[in-house]
Amino acid sequence: MDYSFILYLLAALLVIVGIAGVILPALPGLPLVFAGLLVAAWADGFTHVGWLPLLVLGVLTALSIVVDVLATTLGAQRLGASRLALAGSVLGTVAGLFFMPIGLFVGPFLGALLGEYLHGRRLGQATRVGFGTWLGIVLGVALKLGLAMAMLGVFAIAWFV
Repeated sequence: MDYSFILYLLAALLVIVGIAGVILPALPGLPLVFAGLLVAAWADGFTHVGWLPLLVLGVLTALSIVVDVLATTLGAQRLGASRLALAGSVLGTVAGLFFMPIGLFVGPFLGALLGEYLHGRRLGQATRVGFGTWLGIVLGVALKLGLAMAMLGVFAIAWFV
């Protein structure tokens, strides 16, 4: 019996959930996209997509993890965020999941703002740190979406060329 249809279905599901994970911080977005593309290549017996495109996809996935970590912390640290602000951003992000979709945008900002306010008790600085953290998250999501599209493009070129 040929299980390739089930593998392609699993691959598509992993890619879709992975792309959703680029926006939703609770899911490992691009690692799931990579897993889906790897399953699709495997279902084909690696006939269309060989080791070189898979290596490029792996490098793009690793790059996405670096972008994920750096985007938030650099956005906050450039404005002098405290550890409380960074912790608040993480807690705000998790809390924001319960108030989707607006919570995804407001949660990290409010968490960082509250953490910085508790650290320094200056509302102006706390607001700047909250905005910087939020901007870092938004830029990180945009970069990861770009990486996801690049990964899909590399896979499509390898498949069809």
